[in-house]
Amino acid sequence: MSGRAPAPRKAASAHVERPAAPLRRQRSRPQRRDDRPRLVEAVFFHLYDIGRAADLKKVAAILPSRDDFGLVKRRDTPASLRLPRPLQVQLDDGSCTESGDFECVSAQGKVYDDAAITVMIRVRIRVPIRELHTIRERKVIVGGRELSIPEYAEESFHRLFDAIAPAVTGVPERGEFDRETYAAYCVIDGEEWPHDLLEVERDYFAALLSGEEPGAKLHESQIAATLGKCFSYRKSDLAVFDLDRCLIIDADRDYEDLLLIIEHANYQLLELRALDELLDGWLAEAEKDMRLMYSGKRHVLRPLGKSLPEKSAHVQALRVDALFILENLENSSKIIGDYYLGEIYDRLCQIFNTEGWKWSVERRLESLQTVYDMLKSDMNDRKLLVLEIVFIIVCIIFPALQILQVMLMR
Repeated sequence: MSGRAPAPRKAASAHVERPAAPLRRQRSRPQRRDDRPRLVEAVFFHLYDIGRAADLKKVAAILPSRDDFGLVKRRDTPASLRLPRPLQVQLDDGSCTESGDFECVSAQGKVYDDAAITVMIRVRIRVPIRELHTIRERKVIVGGRELSIPEYAEESFHRLFDAIAPAVTGVPERGEFDRETYAAYCVIDGEEWPHDLLEVERDYFAALLSGEEPGAKLHESQIAATLGKCFSYRKSDLAVFDLDRCLIIDADRDYEDLLLIIEHANYQLLELRALDELLDGWLAEAEKDMRLMYSGKRHVLRPLGKSLPEKSAHVQALRVDALFILENLENSSKIIGDYYLGEIYDRLCQIFNTEGWKWSVERRLESLQTVYDMLKSDMNDRKLLVLEIVFIIVCIIFPALQILQVMLMR
């Protein structure tokens, strides 16, 4: 210890406290709702499955595009994070321009190598909190025409699809595409803490995320189920997710990685749904083949026997496609891991029932493989039976007839 004597305390009357530095936001009890306009960015995802595969090199030769991996490593995002890397295509002039009711509108497209397309419409607008549900139907002016957000997204998709169609294989004949939509409402200004705003507007936010009318009188249990699972990395941000919509409150606008995880989860759901629907059609075809096989009608067996190898080969191709989709699903959950983004990814998978879709695909694949293995086995048994009869005729009956003929000639 030092031999220096401790300094004497100052007299209380001489002590002057400095005022505390003002905080950016003062936490307080939730106040009554505020109807002033807020700056909101709404991001609308429209995902389409347009075929079996897309040649990204051909796509890049057709349209100006770039390899997309827009995730900026923030928070505790692992350096090993790897997600599918589509080609990104700008669907407008690339600038965020004022249009119609919006301060800013932009449109981007992404093309995946398994022939999935994402059209992402981003708009910025000032509206009261309780008018968030009106954003989707507000008008964008495109070429002198007024279009709602869904109409603008659909038109952008068709322009993109028509341009890259030569690079896509396995396009449905009738042009009916599986699709997924998702909307992210991002409140990017406000002085109150996000959890306070959520508490004040809980009835409205619960109705918004559930897809109900704004004045819907939801039961408290339903409100709690919708808003009960919130995610926050800092005190100044909050995110709540539901089946078709999510709410993000973040004045720092640090949510690009969340949008990427939202798109990725919807992309996987779309691929699983499309594959499940395809397998459903093939199971119906397999049932028809089973009925033909055991109908006892000989005239249908020959065409069926000729088509079985081709159908079995197609089933194997489906198994390969499913293997890659399921493997990507597993890899995503492993790579994202137990990090903050991983928790959000797991939450979205839980909401989308990804495990249920995965189980359905695996079960249908197994059933389809079993049916065609059975048909091939039965068809081979029938062929072996015919060969055995021919063998008996050639090796036994013909010699016996020859012996009989010799005996009669004596």
